[in-house]
Amino acid sequence: MSLLSRLAFAAILALGAALPVTAQEGSLTISVGFISDDEIPDPRAGYNGWMSNQTGVTETLMGIDYDLNLYPRLAESIEQSSPTTWRVTLREGVTFHDGSDVTAQAVIDSIAPISEEGHPGSNARVSKLLDLAGMSADGDRVVVFETNSPNAAFPWSLSEPGLAILGTPTEDFPINATGPFIFREAIPQQLYRVEANPNYRLGAPGLEEVRVVGMPNPSSAALAFEAGEIDLVINYPEADFERITETGAVGFSAPTARLYFYTVNAASGPMSNPLIRQAVSMAIDRQGVVDAVLSGVGGVPAETVFPEGKGWAADVSMPYDPVKAEALLAEAGAVKESGRWMLDGAPLELDIVTYTSRAALPPTAELTQAFLAAIGITANIKVGEWGASNDLIAAGEADMFLQAWVTTPQGDPGAVLEALLKSDGGSNAGNYANPALDKLLNDGRLTFEQEKRALIYDEVQEIIAADAAMIPVFHVAQVNVSKPGLTGYAVHPTETYWITHETKFAE
Repeated sequence: MSLLSRLAFAAILALGAALPVTAQEGSLTISVGFISDDEIPDPRAGYNGWMSNQTGVTETLMGIDYDLNLYPRLAESIEQSSPTTWRVTLREGVTFHDGSDVTAQAVIDSIAPISEEGHPGSNARVSKLLDLAGMSADGDRVVVFETNSPNAAFPWSLSEPGLAILGTPTEDFPINATGPFIFREAIPQQLYRVEANPNYRLGAPGLEEVRVVGMPNPSSAALAFEAGEIDLVINYPEADFERITETGAVGFSAPTARLYFYTVNAASGPMSNPLIRQAVSMAIDRQGVVDAVLSGVGGVPAETVFPEGKGWAADVSMPYDPVKAEALLAEAGAVKESGRWMLDGAPLELDIVTYTSRAALPPTAELTQAFLAAIGITANIKVGEWGASNDLIAAGEADMFLQAWVTTPQGDPGAVLEALLKSDGGSNAGNYANPALDKLLNDGRLTFEQEKRALIYDEVQEIIAADAAMIPVFHVAQVNVSKPGLTGYAVHPTETYWITHETKFAE
């Protein structure tokens, strides 16, 4: 094994014991870019619940399917008995890994620490999502949730991976959950290891063990995969995807709900003019970005905020039309002189900011710069950290902020749109304000009939497109590669589901 391969596989070697270089019979070794810093990562804290949910250790009351539809998971059903009261009936016969019963009181005891400051499971983000006034048990199988205000998104919130249902931890089961796999150990930033739960209610898993290895460098993960040290690479380098699949490896590539988009400075500067925002949007060749930055396999052009064909996506379009873009600039009062657009007697220049933690961001900004230059707009790019970029646009010192968010982390469309575009949204760094949009977003939270909610969010997306309130570029596809024979696995649009009891290697 080469030195580089040994370094790439250091996370497994750090266990100290003599581990096999290739996967054991019935096991699966996965590489990912990040693993928690905790030896026992409480699924309720931070984003630890993503890993425990992905590996099949924990389960939530509700789940999100591959079409972004909500379904009962540990719950058997959920019903609303008043505008602020929800009754969740639990499935019969569900047990924790230690064999104890999942009861209504156990669910309450699991969720309550999320709102307890100082508790290891405390999570302000999830607590705000729930907005609970209280919980109570109605017998062993019914949990009654009271919210502080009416919230049609509440059932969707119960799919949040941080709302893992946990029993009392024991020495043998430090993460005492309900899923098809049992947590066995974690090495901070290096390894997360689980073993099959033979008593899982839907049947014994098809794998004996799953190991998740932290490899921040995708190139190192690719080398380890070719050396036979890794069975499945999450976020395989897009540029090498075609070549590796030609060797017999199995490729998985599907759009997710993670959107690369521009927040616009809607309060000052050129982008405060909706006509200029629309022109900029039309100047971007989204398919060209996908082909160049993601090698044609890592994403799809974004027509709207949500991925096409998945749940909440409205029938709107984001056309590439540089001729119309220039017509809009003229309508906005700009004048083209010697191939460059002038506005109020000065060259029309836009400042773009973005950050480095996602590799596709800087080249996407550079391509945007080139597309704008092609129609006569000068764009300047500054690449830094997320916080610094956010501060610049919030202070009116930048015109466009390229970032990447999962737009439906709990399957519901309201939370992210409210954060990004509502007048008082917590992440509305561009200071966009539209009373009609604010009202629709409020209506979406207060409307409980699903068909009516869908119509409301369709209208929200139509306003976003018409006003260029934000500029979607592409929905990134999660590009994964496995050794031959992996079945029962598919890319999930929220990125929070990987392994089920049905995942296995075909014989």
